[in-house]
Amino acid sequence: MPEEKTKRAVRQLSPEVARKIAAGEVIDRPNAIVRELMDNGVDSGADSISVEISCGGIEKIRVSDNGSGMTKEDLSACARPHATSKIAATEDLNNITTLGFRGEALASIAAVSRLSISSGNWRMRASLLEDHLLEQIPAVQNGQGTIVMSEGLFENYPARRRFLKRAASENLLCRETFVEKALPRPDISFRLVCDGELRLDLPKDVSLEERFVSALELKEAPERFVCLKADGGSEWSFNLVIGEPSVYRTDRRQIFIYVNGRRVQEYSLLQAIEYGCQGFFPNGTHPVAALFARADPSTVDFNIHPAKKEVRFRDSSALHHGISSTVKEFFRSFGINNSKTFLKDSDGSVLPEDEGKVPGFDFAEPSVFPKKTEWSSQNTSALAELAIAESTGGEGVRSRFFNYDSRTYVSGKSGRSFSGTGFSTRNFPQKAELQEKQEKDEKPLFDQPDSEGFCYIGTVFNCFLVAQIEETVYFIDQHAAHERILFDRLLSGKTETQTLLISYRIRTEDESQEKYLENALSELKKAGFEGKNAGNGIFEFSTVPARWKGTEQDLQSALLEKLETPKDILYSVAAMTACKAAVKDGYVLDRGAAEELAKQALRLPDPHCPHGRPVWTTLTKEQLFDRVRRTR
Repeated sequence: MPEEKTKRAVRQLSPEVARKIAAGEVIDRPNAIVRELMDNGVDSGADSISVEISCGGIEKIRVSDNGSGMTKEDLSACARPHATSKIAATEDLNNITTLGFRGEALASIAAVSRLSISSGNWRMRASLLEDHLLEQIPAVQNGQGTIVMSEGLFENYPARRRFLKRAASENLLCRETFVEKALPRPDISFRLVCDGELRLDLPKDVSLEERFVSALELKEAPERFVCLKADGGSEWSFNLVIGEPSVYRTDRRQIFIYVNGRRVQEYSLLQAIEYGCQGFFPNGTHPVAALFARADPSTVDFNIHPAKKEVRFRDSSALHHGISSTVKEFFRSFGINNSKTFLKDSDGSVLPEDEGKVPGFDFAEPSVFPKKTEWSSQNTSALAELAIAESTGGEGVRSRFFNYDSRTYVSGKSGRSFSGTGFSTRNFPQKAELQEKQEKDEKPLFDQPDSEGFCYIGTVFNCFLVAQIEETVYFIDQHAAHERILFDRLLSGKTETQTLLISYRIRTEDESQEKYLENALSELKKAGFEGKNAGNGIFEFSTVPARWKGTEQDLQSALLEKLETPKDILYSVAAMTACKAAVKDGYVLDRGAAEELAKQALRLPDPHCPHGRPVWTTLTKEQLFDRVRRTR
């Protein structure tokens, strides 16, 4: 038998139930109270804010500031629903410049806890059982600022209280909120005390980098971070604190996005930072960064989330492009001008400046390489033919050997050989033959440095080339090194183009996108993408670079979603091409090819592959002695 449907009458909720429901949207756990009270402290003009919590904030939260304070009249009205000093009319919502503005925070706190506010000579108490009780008291804090205290959170709402985490977990959430609020305001000092113990003490008047490192208690020094700035006039501007490529994480939890002082969940701006970092951080890793963006208040809307955690932009494309291009340009110049800072000691620390240079190798002239033997002038074409041979040799090849003397490429799995232009085929010397040859020599083959002190030692794991210069051994990733060399060569050469049988049709969604593409057409043509405005928001591209392997959708995404510049698109194309053509793990280069590749790798102005991985790392004699506990 089907259940009988019960007809229920529509009735208006009692004020008590309505207040609890509304409060639950704003105050869901102790850290929400910390968030709202710290916002009020910042809005009051304070330059010192202290937060004290007990039992994870469940028993007590006390926030004091030295701001403008509150009058008796303010106290008598402040915790009533929708009471605020921040806005007065609907039009004010279009020009919000404060962190709090809805008038919900104090009323919500009073609905779920015992609230008291002290300022000047007055204290106000409010809760479900007390309605704005005012009492005169001795002046607090010498009459400066305000002290707000919340006690017994959810004690009148047991069902909600049961869903709170343990005190230690709530402590951690309160700490995260405290840090979130302290990050964008280095002009304010902040103190956090948990259960009577000082946990964080952040002084005022420090740089954004110093505040970022100290607030997050990062292991890296502030000197490993830089503050990038850009200004789009009255529409937008930003400061971006970001770490160098050696400072990275495996997730995005330490990328913070702020708009007009509020931390928000805005994926498009996080995406802009990561687009700018592409090619400079190892695959699968993310930067450590904090974006502090300012936008014209009339172009953003924070009134779409009860806790103001989200923001809606009228048009964020200009800000998005400004962020990604600024980050990319910085890392490009950083990689070239500061390549020595990428050299890491065995413990991961940055080597001093005088140790960050390869002895005997001049970074100022990366195109000049020593040519000691007759084969060195042929290395470029030989390495390229190695990549061609890979594509000819079929799939599943486990190991390969390229010999400059024979000009022959051999697949170790199939045993087949492939001849390029001018190649001759012959068998390679076996291990016994090499040993016999070495025994006949008066001196070992592998310990003779050249005139610049460079000595090629050999290959390990069919992946790393090993060389020595003075008392430092270099381990060079042959794939990353060859990839970077090919990449630099591709970007320095003339862009070859191909004409499409069917033109790409890129559709813009609004006037701003159409204007962006219209202004980019000339630069796109230089990069090999020749197109025109066909009208009705459609752009037709009839020519693309010869190396372009993408689709129409890929080009649309690059231009209108990632907002990449023509230079950025070419960068991606060159990186993909170089990666596919470079020698892979498992290739065994003959001594001549390996030695020349190692030399070129150590001369790279930016010793990183296009995807951000270091080309080489080092081990010094001193470090090796320490590891085997040998006395010097």
